Amino acid sequence: MLTAALVLLLSPVPATTVPNPSRDALTQIVFTVRDKASALAQLAGVEADANATLARVPGDGDALLTRAMAIGYRAKLSKSRHDALECRAQFEALVARNPRDPEAQAALGGWHIDAVEALGGLTARAVLGARKTVGYEATDRAVALGGDRALFTGLAALLRLSVDPADARGAALADAATRGTTPTLLDRMMQRRAVEMVAALKGGDRRLVQALAKRLLPLGQIRE
Repeated sequence: MLTAALVLLLSPVPATTVPNPSRDALTQIVFTVRDKASALAQLAGVEADANATLARVPGDGDALLTRAMAIGYRAKLSKSRHDALECRAQFEALVARNPRDPEAQAALGGWHIDAVEALGGLTARAVLGARKTVGYEATDRAVALGGDRALFTGLAALLRLSVDPADARGAALADAATRGTTPTLLDRMMQRRAVEMVAALKGGDRRLVQALAKRLLPLGQIRE
């Protein structure tokens, strides 16, 4: 249960650093693959690669994050409570390890908000312990820690608008994302999504706004 992570598909470092094949694979899976079975199979490969890295380098932060993301996306597709709770535990450990990491904060916040959007507030809290307020607080911290990067403002906007298309904070974040910095490919992708959201918001059709926000989030292209 998470959307957490679009945010985490690329590192917060400049795009000139050495690329991460596992993160690149995740980007392709969550934004382009339209078949659920294919997505699940590819996520399994990403998780296996992350586990192999951790076997060689225990505690590798990037591999820990990548593994947690793969588990979370699998939970979202398979609706596995076990995987969803395991994913949350791993994100919480990453936040505890470095509370000032905007990716970890965004991932944890996205987990909570995505669960609420998928199950409804009461059910998400009862079944998974997910809370919208916790999600909003974490994504707001990610925005603050991430500076003006379009990735964090854009993700926070989509998450909020997927739950409440009338969310004023979500609309403001979408607008900010259209003017944010774009040091990575994922930032540029999120900025383009923010531009789409702003146009929809100007149209005033709340049902369209909410549907678009859900579609623009990771795995939103896969139909149930």
